Amino acid sequence: MRRVQCRRCGAVKREKLEFLLENALHTERFARYVGRRCRSGTIKDVAAELRLDWHTVKRLEKQYMTEQLKRAGNPRPNIIGIDEISVRKGHDYRIVVSDLQKHRPIWFGGVDRSEASMDEFYRFLGKPKARKLRLAVMDMWKAFRNSTNRHAPQAAILFDKFHVLRHLSEALDRVRKQEYARLSGRNRKFIKGQKYALLSHPENLTGDARRNLKLLLAANKRLNTAYMLKESFAQLWDYSREPWARKFFENWRGQLKWQRLKPYERFAELIDRHWDGIAAYCHPDNKVALGFVEGLNNKIRVIQRRAYGLHDEEYLKLKILTCTLLAH
Repeated sequence: MRRVQCRRCGAVKREKLEFLLENALHTERFARYVGRRCRSGTIKDVAAELRLDWHTVKRLEKQYMTEQLKRAGNPRPNIIGIDEISVRKGHDYRIVVSDLQKHRPIWFGGVDRSEASMDEFYRFLGKPKARKLRLAVMDMWKAFRNSTNRHAPQAAILFDKFHVLRHLSEALDRVRKQEYARLSGRNRKFIKGQKYALLSHPENLTGDARRNLKLLLAANKRLNTAYMLKESFAQLWDYSREPWARKFFENWRGQLKWQRLKPYERFAELIDRHWDGIAAYCHPDNKVALGFVEGLNNKIRVIQRRAYGLHDEEYLKLKILTCTLLAH
């Protein structure tokens, strides 16, 4: 214990110095300060600022994040979002599960994106909590769907809008590549280097990018058709009744006739096969914030860039699980 005088009122109070683990050099208050600083800076920067050893800062931050998770308590989700991230180059995946009502990631794990790895989450959650899940938002990966159907059969499955639209963007890019291969000479110049402009939302384009896109769409009728179909497809999520959504989709698919857009035809078949998980969004109880998972992915990419070269998966796990928690 030590005596501390308040700067505002002059009162003297006693402060308990709680030491962290076996380290008698740093108080809990200081460790929390280091942890909060690491939320906006790298370990290297914080170590240089506070004149501490790099390993000391990392250890204190991990202790701080562990304490944050304890304060948050055990997850009891009703609506979950399931996604995978690549932790290294190649196909080395881990699964991230989020509570979409509390807007926080609650699990990071597995060794890949297989059904067995997804089963690990449900073992972590436990049968009673799994049986209380009402909705699971995911991409159209079969392993996630199979595991969820087995462990939480009562939960409705909703395919994430952003993953669906990503498939459509990939189809548009294949059309772009086909057109580039089909044309030659001067006709190619409008397509070359325009992938970003073609796949971006028009509101995000300015200056030369916007002008080049207009030139491209005016010069290539097939790409213009594919682009307009891609932009209009997002309307599917505006409907509140499934029959209306289905009618919109059939009309959209009908526009593919005679267009020679094979990648789009395959995309339409994909949507048809997974229709129940897409139309589930029409139900009023399933109007969840689908953008959270996409926003979390952006945060994770920032975390991975800052932790580049740091081969400590436990540290990455703690960073991801605490990235949306308030600092204490």
